[in-house]
Amino acid sequence: MEKLLFELSKRGKRAVSLPKCDVEEVNPEEVIPEEYLREDIDLPEVSQLEVVRHFTRLSQLNYSVDTNFYPLGSCTMKYNPRVNETVASLEGFANIHPLQEEETVQGILEAAYLLKEYLKELGGFADVSLQPAAGAHGELTGLLLIAAYHRDRGNTQKDTVLIPDSAHGTNPASAAIAGFKVRTVKSDKNGELDWEDFKKKLDDRVAALMITNPNTLGIFERRIKDMADALHERDALLYMDGANFNALVGRMRPGDWGVDVMHFNLHKTFSTPHGGGGPGSGPVGVSERLKPYLPVPQVEFDGERYYLNWDIPKSVGKLLAFYGHVAVWVRALAYILAYGREIYRVADHAILNARYLRKKLEGLFNDPYKHVPCMHEFVLSATNLKKYGVKALDVAKRMLDFGVHPPTMYFPLIVPEALMIEPTETEEKETLDRFAEICKTIVEEAKTDPQKVKNAPYTTPVRRIKEAEANRKPILRFPK
Repeated sequence: MEKLLFELSKRGKRAVSLPKCDVEEVNPEEVIPEEYLREDIDLPEVSQLEVVRHFTRLSQLNYSVDTNFYPLGSCTMKYNPRVNETVASLEGFANIHPLQEEETVQGILEAAYLLKEYLKELGGFADVSLQPAAGAHGELTGLLLIAAYHRDRGNTQKDTVLIPDSAHGTNPASAAIAGFKVRTVKSDKNGELDWEDFKKKLDDRVAALMITNPNTLGIFERRIKDMADALHERDALLYMDGANFNALVGRMRPGDWGVDVMHFNLHKTFSTPHGGGGPGSGPVGVSERLKPYLPVPQVEFDGERYYLNWDIPKSVGKLLAFYGHVAVWVRALAYILAYGREIYRVADHAILNARYLRKKLEGLFNDPYKHVPCMHEFVLSATNLKKYGVKALDVAKRMLDFGVHPPTMYFPLIVPEALMIEPTETEEKETLDRFAEICKTIVEEAKTDPQKVKNAPYTTPVRRIKEAEANRKPILRFPK
């Protein structure tokens, strides 16, 4: 893997030397109003050692998967191998210019082409576009492709997208931005899409169904192929949110179920740390139905050279500046090549860890779907602690005192006092055991000393804040 990517990186070189810019001296008083100029800057006199220690301590206040467990359900905050960071920073990938001639960037074009071909195989799709910049951008791209498909066929009446009540919030938002109306389909007692409600709402106005599989409850949608068949009978399409593809990768291919478009979260399933808002990448895989509408450019190979194909007459257009999120692509390709044919182990370990931890937490919280096997994540409810005056938020705040990042809270919305837990495939049994013991301790505290839990955290630099006030009146700078 390393050798291949190293060779590809050497095939990308700067084509030109960029000229130096002559910067004219500017007097700040000529361009900045006088009232905004500071007369004195009171900087402390400190040694280099003090500066280093100060900023090192600040860096240690940041929580990351490098320091402790991060079971943030639906976000897949897993450890990512450092070798992937190394290959992404190779000169031939990191230092090329987006306006170079294609002949001088054959390495990154080949890497992009290889990634596209691997994603096609893993997803079971006719083609893949690497353009979308993140998961939600992939959703929007998929819906634009669906809109183009129906527009091309004269299906002017198809203005509605069906979305489960357990869906990610970005799903209805993306559908609305793409110009569709949204209609909600309820979940059944097993946490899956309610089949009867789906059939009742599937009419000739439906353009597509957006569904996540496994869904946000961590439950596999067993009738996914039936959904695809029912949609296709009405000339509607099936969009699958690929946020939870790490539970399927190497084991199942959504394209084989009849999925027409799915975004891959490279920054979740395929190795890029994405805490703090980025970076991301959300390529979309499509069936033959949607291939004619893919964004431009597409990375292609003519047998001799790799090139960007702009000649797609029915394309929805360009969605991102220049190539896209190249460094994320390289990390993803490195991750796939490292696993090779054994990439199914990602899904196996993700599911094993989730089921093991769910069993370890049995009896501590309510489990609304305990009769249904989970996949890579599961959702518990802290409603059993309400009689002590303790909420899911209180449990999450108390976890901070144990050095553990809380799970996702209050999502999906159909589970009250939700705690959405995803251990990921990279965690060891000892870490999961420790987390279970922490949960056991907190639940016992909720019963015997609930005020202790409600006042947490105690060990963090900032104590309990007023959530609503912090959202409405954020303090964005230090007071004078």
